[in-house]
Amino acid sequence: MAHEFRRVGELKDIASYPLWLQQVVRETRRDKLRVVGHEVYALMRDARLSKAAMQRFLIGGWSTIEQFPQFMAMNLEKVRYGKSPGEDLARRYLIHNIRVEQKHADHWLEWARTVDLDLETLDAAEGLESMQALAHWCWYVCSRESLAVAVAATNYAIEGAAGEWSCLVCSRSTYFESLPEDVRAPATRWLRLHAEYDDTHPWEALEIVATILGHEPPQVEIDAIRTAIRRSYAYMQLALDHVAAAMFHGTFDETASNSSTLGILDAA
Repeated sequence: MAHEFRRVGELKDIASYPLWLQQVVRETRRDKLRVVGHEVYALMRDARLSKAAMQRFLIGGWSTIEQFPQFMAMNLEKVRYGKSPGEDLARRYLIHNIRVEQKHADHWLEWARTVDLDLETLDAAEGLESMQALAHWCWYVCSRESLAVAVAATNYAIEGAAGEWSCLVCSRSTYFESLPEDVRAPATRWLRLHAEYDDTHPWEALEIVATILGHEPPQVEIDAIRTAIRRSYAYMQLALDHVAAAMFHGTFDETASNSSTLGILDAA
């Protein structure tokens, strides 16, 4: 069919993708930059993030990390082998990456132990609704929305941003050298893995979205992709603002501190 998409250019060249998807990426770039350029990651890179803030970051992110293979499994359930090139591409990607993501919870737990957190504390966390909202959003979008929308929200937006902020933290050795030498390698494995391989994961997800929807999808489907990507970034920013509050204010007024990010969510 004339409107089908088959990538012929380089995977990591945005010009290889349909014009509508190039525009969505451009339109959501500012939202992504608010996440990957957040002050929390610069402080982490420079080993200046307080212990309380680091604990909040690791506890709040746990539910998303721990459940991420489940989110991808929910998307895999939508796929039927041989139905379309896009679904076949998604099937291969999801089966492979579910196995990869299963180890990431182990790595996150090793990281959490550097600030005196154990599995019981991570699982029992309360009062961090702003940070755990990302996991709730992932569950919603993967259970209720189409395969293309869910992949865009999780594997493109969330994994892509994670890869970029991990690269930022890894761009200097300061944080690594601040950890005791005997735990440094296992404690930073999650960071190093994401900095190394997630550069390709979001592009592979983008290719899945393009292959499923083709060159000229209905406007309502384009709008759904854009909204889902923006919401993922907004929930990530909401969590980071919560972490920053622990660093700079000591106490946390969730309603006041989150007002600007909630506005982004409403706009999306």
